[in-house]
Amino acid sequence: MTNELQVLEKEIGIENGHFEQQPQAVETLFVNEFIDGILDPSQKMLGPVKDGGTIIANTTPGCWGPMLTPTIRGGHEVTKPVFVEGAEVGDAIVIKIKSIQVTSLATASGHDEVISDRFIGDPFVSVKCPGCGKLHPSTIVKGIGQHAIRCSTCDTETAPFKMTNGYTMAFDHKGNVGVTVGREGARRIALDAKNYMRTPENSIQNPVVALAPSDLVGVMARMRPFLGQLGTTPSKAMPDSHNAGDFGSFLIGAPHEYAFTQEELDKHRTDGHMDISRVREGATIICPVKVPGGGVYIGDMHAMQGDGEIAGHTTDVAGIVQLQVSVLKKASLEGPILLPNAEDLPYTAKPFTKEEKRRARELAEEFGVKQVEDAFPVSIIGSGTSLNEATNNALSRAAKLFEMSEPEVMNRATITGSIEIGRHPGVVTATFQVPKTVLKKARIYKPVKKQYD
Repeated sequence: MTNELQVLEKEIGIENGHFEQQPQAVETLFVNEFIDGILDPSQKMLGPVKDGGTIIANTTPGCWGPMLTPTIRGGHEVTKPVFVEGAEVGDAIVIKIKSIQVTSLATASGHDEVISDRFIGDPFVSVKCPGCGKLHPSTIVKGIGQHAIRCSTCDTETAPFKMTNGYTMAFDHKGNVGVTVGREGARRIALDAKNYMRTPENSIQNPVVALAPSDLVGVMARMRPFLGQLGTTPSKAMPDSHNAGDFGSFLIGAPHEYAFTQEELDKHRTDGHMDISRVREGATIICPVKVPGGGVYIGDMHAMQGDGEIAGHTTDVAGIVQLQVSVLKKASLEGPILLPNAEDLPYTAKPFTKEEKRRARELAEEFGVKQVEDAFPVSIIGSGTSLNEATNNALSRAAKLFEMSEPEVMNRATITGSIEIGRHPGVVTATFQVPKTVLKKARIYKPVKKQYD
């Protein structure tokens, strides 16, 4: 009886004889707080936000800034996770991207190379000052250029990465195009780094534009912003940039406190770090809930990117994101499902027109087929140490979710969809048309129908 009473007291907020008021769920939650690079399910979340409520976040730039900031221990600086009311382990959270707005006026990026004496095992997670030997040393930006990031204690150059080929890009005021600038332009931006990057006030990252790279000059690129990080909190603490099967493989047997086995990685990860350019305004993503409340987090906004992010990095920017979140009960997922904008779907996966459906019915009748499937497109996300492993992961997840054999999934993806690269080396989407009856059985029909019907 005593144990039952203790459980009841905890549920209603009474501990040690004191009543603790539970926070009221809000309709709209404004987020401008960030983690130190570790997604930790034991840490307190923001919120709660109501089921069906709105999250508005001012996000920080992703990869390069945090990679130049050793006190950020995960390679990214994503928002603090948000508790969604009613989300329980075994459910899913449907996230509709209502809007994405770039606020940065410029950024810098490029292909990276690690500096071996400045980290232990993993340059994203365990940075060591080569001068005083401190782990995760605090740093200052001293001047501009590749050598600007220095240890606050001993003044030794400390950043564990350098650019082998880099660029600084300015954006037009309408957010339509970017152009890479020359040496003087990069210098001008570097000398007013935080202003050009529009880094949020609570961000602690060193601005990447301080490096002032200018190897590419006069390159024009179209802007189409998307979120490289969008998902739910893993069920075991891990670095945010490693919440996927490819980067997560760095944790297997790692010489630091966030070491995983392969089995643990597969069990706990939620693949929130996708770098899929189709995760943009208008898209919907359905994410697994592996901790109470789900823990929705956001970050790593990019101004543009082709499939693969083949350079390893693209144009990291700050921005304003508006999401609508809703709980999908008992929709147990191994990983995320993406519902892209119809225009972003492969040609073979686009929703059929009324005329196409009419012709298919006529053809079916001619050959004695009684019914043509009523189907909708879905993109199953898979990740792994290589593109082949990521593809196998996506096919396996699809087969389990839809109770199909993997050969059937392969056939459907071949004639009604496609395999597309999200990030090289190991994030893909397996997109194909799924019958309405199968979607209903998997409990994801409603958000799919809402996206495409």
